[in-house]
Amino acid sequence: MEVVLIRHAAPDVSPGICYGSLDVPLASPMSPAAAEIVAKLAPPDRIVASPAARAMQTAKRLVACMDNAPDIEIEPRLRELHFGAWEGLAWEAIGRHALDLWAGDLMDARPHGGESATQAMGRIAAWADSLDAASDERIWVITHAGPMRMLAARWLELPLEKTLGWRLAFGASCGFQVTPASASLSWWNCR
Repeated sequence: MEVVLIRHAAPDVSPGICYGSLDVPLASPMSPAAAEIVAKLAPPDRIVASPAARAMQTAKRLVACMDNAPDIEIEPRLRELHFGAWEGLAWEAIGRHALDLWAGDLMDARPHGGESATQAMGRIAAWADSLDAASDERIWVITHAGPMRMLAARWLELPLEKTLGWRLAFGASCGFQVTPASASLSWWNCR
């Protein structure tokens, strides 16, 4: 199975704002343009998207650029991490102590009162485990940077702390070959 992860295009939100589960739309015009994303990728057999507006709007615009595109399947488990009370705040407005607590226990701390990385990884892993890895289909998955890095960590058997540092631009794609026995990375952050 080929899984192509696609980060949603740039959202309409000010730089430096925490917006994990905050449902922000895409910026206008879409950047990068949908046709640019589609032109670099082989056509999908399936398209799966996070229910967040920025992911769904990206998916719909990608579909509009293709002939005979499959219907978009909505998958709630692919949503971004929920940052609780931090949603909508400027990162610099969040207290240093709270950020230090979070950084000190990246996987399980929840000083924001939202979701921990362990909780997010659990739902994202459940989605990954539901895939028919023995199939020969190509799936496009339109989601967010957090879930993309979490899937990379899971499939490549790396600690999340490592993949969190991997650059991932808006509209970028990452390709994985996934089999029942293993997974391999074909490309990362292609734009």
